[in-house]
Amino acid sequence: MQRHLIVTADDFGLHETVNEAVERASRGGILTAASLMVSAPAAADAVRRARRLPNLRVGLHIVLADGLSSLPPEQIPSVADPNGRMGGDMFFRGVRYFASAPARKQIEAEIRAQFAAFARTGLPLDHVNAHKHFHLHPTILGILIDVAREFGARAMRVPNEPFWFAARSGHWVAAGGGRLLAPWLMLMRHRLRAAGIFHNDSVFGIANSGSMDEEQLLVILARLPRGVTEIYLHPATASGVAVAPSMRAYRHADELAALLSPRVREAMAALNIRRGGYSDILLNIGRSLA
Repeated sequence: MQRHLIVTADDFGLHETVNEAVERASRGGILTAASLMVSAPAAADAVRRARRLPNLRVGLHIVLADGLSSLPPEQIPSVADPNGRMGGDMFFRGVRYFASAPARKQIEAEIRAQFAAFARTGLPLDHVNAHKHFHLHPTILGILIDVAREFGARAMRVPNEPFWFAARSGHWVAAGGGRLLAPWLMLMRHRLRAAGIFHNDSVFGIANSGSMDEEQLLVILARLPRGVTEIYLHPATASGVAVAPSMRAYRHADELAALLSPRVREAMAALNIRRGGYSDILLNIGRSLA
């Protein structure tokens, strides 16, 4: 089995420092994709930059927690507060979306609004994922798959991080959590395959979210698994609360430096692997089967 690699920047559009980092890493680094928050404060700036970056594949970063809604808050009172803010209390939100039919209808409406907003950008839709991987929730996943198919989405991230990566950094809670989520990940892959939506085999960036520096990337590349791997980061030219209050401990600038690192570029070149976005991988797979 060949090795394919996607290197993605999440939270595209969150802040202009994020957008600047994405542009720099696409032009001069190893970044191949970005996931756009269509309702974030700097989304319009992100779209302008994406239009002038021919090698950047852009997908939709669905936000259902810790972010701003696309719909007016009065239309989705079970999802957003009166200011249009969707809080970060994902456990209680998850219970509500499972148990409440009105809440599920509001979630579906918000997801559809975010897809429609992405469509209005005119950018090709490379992939779909969810902020904080909220699409692991079976109820949200089912709704997301249905709406994604309506809008022609062909690929979605499965947050399946190898156990060894979290364990090596001492992130035992994240590593153990990954093991506990194995049944949900298996269900997720099954539902995506049944819907005809392509997905990655492995992902890196969960346990070390906010600290995916040069060392982390070199470790991953040294043990890059076969199949389709996605590495996701949160680069920016500033760090921590300068980007978002909930990201106090994030080392955004170090992650940008990793994407621009000559050592990382050399390690990647030595692997002689296929790189790009999900759409590039789908195209390559189609050619290999032709």
